Amino acid sequence: MPGMNSGLTDNNPTLVAAFRAALLHQGLIVLLIFAVLSIAWVSAREWLRPVRADRPAIGEPGWRQLLRIGFGVLWIIDGLLQAQPDMAGGLPSQVMQPGAQSSPGWVQHIVNWAGSAWSYHPIQAGAAVVWIQVGIGAWLIAAPRGTLSRLAGLASVAWGLLVWVFGEAFGGIFAPGLTWLFGAPGAAAFYCAAGALIALPERAWAGPRLGRTILSAGGAFFIGMALLQAWPGRGFWQGTLHGQPGTLTGMVHDMATTPQPALFAGWVAGFASFTAAHGFAVNLFAVIALAAIGTGLVAAATGRAPRWLNLATVAAMIALGLADWVLIEDFGFFGGLGTDPNSMIPLLLVVLAGFLALAPAAEVAVETSPAPGPAAGPGSSWRAAPARLFRAFGAASTRAVLAVWAVAIIILGAAPMALAQANPNADPIIAQAIDGDSAALNYAAPGFTLTDQDGRRVSLASLRGKVILLTFLDPVCTSDCPLIAQEFRQADQVLAARSHNVELVAIAANPLYHSLAYTRAFDAQERLTTVPNWLFLTGSLPQLQQAWKNYAVAAQILPGGGMIAHSDVAYVIDSHGRTREELDIDPGPGTATSQSSFAVELSQAAERVIRSAESTSS
Repeated sequence: MPGMNSGLTDNNPTLVAAFRAALLHQGLIVLLIFAVLSIAWVSAREWLRPVRADRPAIGEPGWRQLLRIGFGVLWIIDGLLQAQPDMAGGLPSQVMQPGAQSSPGWVQHIVNWAGSAWSYHPIQAGAAVVWIQVGIGAWLIAAPRGTLSRLAGLASVAWGLLVWVFGEAFGGIFAPGLTWLFGAPGAAAFYCAAGALIALPERAWAGPRLGRTILSAGGAFFIGMALLQAWPGRGFWQGTLHGQPGTLTGMVHDMATTPQPALFAGWVAGFASFTAAHGFAVNLFAVIALAAIGTGLVAAATGRAPRWLNLATVAAMIALGLADWVLIEDFGFFGGLGTDPNSMIPLLLVVLAGFLALAPAAEVAVETSPAPGPAAGPGSSWRAAPARLFRAFGAASTRAVLAVWAVAIIILGAAPMALAQANPNADPIIAQAIDGDSAALNYAAPGFTLTDQDGRRVSLASLRGKVILLTFLDPVCTSDCPLIAQEFRQADQVLAARSHNVELVAIAANPLYHSLAYTRAFDAQERLTTVPNWLFLTGSLPQLQQAWKNYAVAAQILPGGGMIAHSDVAYVIDSHGRTREELDIDPGPGTATSQSSFAVELSQAAERVIRSAESTSS
């Protein structure tokens, strides 16, 4: 009924159940792919029985190993966080859009576009992000060197950029109040930096130049953040401002309200109270610490800083970073919608890698790897491309096979999302989440004889041979009825060539305003005059009341005597005049997403009846 929209919550049971089912099904496919790859690899090795040989190779430097394994673990953690039940329904409205609210309009436009794309296909998008991030993490861990390893770094850069732009609104760098304390420039920016370093060719590993570059950039970053933190007028120097929490105090207070263990909430709340009372001292400490760490990193980059200064810089950076992570960022992953552990851990990993990269490159190490089997003679079948591929697969290392498996996980996640995004219509799961599944029926539809918008007599019998989508609309309604009419109009577009087999029928549901003038005005207003199979039927009050009674439609005059409160329902009637389905079509929030979703649900209901008739006739 108008004004009784159920809406769509983040933890809607239908969405949560569908999201879990998708993850379970895709998880089984992940295990199946692993099993097939393992069996094929072991079989190939046994068939070829390659001889083991020693091959000299440059050992992976410690800084790269730290980045590769560290960010691999982080990507996997992020993927597991994306599997939280509320993510499918809540990420756009509770994470993406709030994160862009203080950014310029063009940033909000970009983020809202991505959020809308997610909202049209929440299950596919939510599951895709889980497997893409788990796959990237597993790929990084499994591939220590070579082309596969560098490609893993590039995959981290590519996905990190998408997360940084759409998920983090460019890390908030275009928003006022930019500060390192709140996670600027966004965790994903450091994922991108780490991926770019991992993707570097092996010749870049030699010498301390790379480490100096990393530390110089890190030092400049910290000094820049210190200047921003010290800039007056940004609210960081005041614990309270005009009786309201200052910028830092307000942020910490907000984080303390996040659902989390009481112990951590107590720590954050206590720090918020301390900041409110001593805001100037807290900000002064942050400015000095950031500037000192930045200066220490720049000194370390020169290669002439004493060892004690480097150790002090590392210790101060870790201590400040962990304190900020716990007391201000509040770990970043509580509340059911935390997408990652926030920016402190990634930042620390990148800067620590810079210190490790100052050390001399590793000497040539010996790597044991399978040697190819004996060469095939002229005319041998092994010269065929499939045979060479089989030999290469059998000679591959365990890590290479795991890397291939990780790539397969990424494809498993990305492919359904790409296919879904190619469909401009929303997933019907949204309509089902709002109003539940349709009810299957099978009985003779009650007859009616009424007048359409062109003044012609139309009966149920006259529509035999067509599938009928039937609903009841108030021609002077300004809330649900226009939305439902547009759902019918869009359903006709989704049906495309099938639409010639379907009649879209509405019966007037207003005991006061039901003349042809009102139905025609409604059609003109909702652009239904161009839909050839649209019928808006009306008649005398007794005729309409009988139709309402036959189809169990309640119609009540609302206070003020204007619009009518009536049931939002649609019936699917087959070509033989039998009612086959009943759908609750309360438009819910009335968004473009839900409207499109209901249209798809209506079109699919009509197609089911058409296919059923076709299979029966054949």
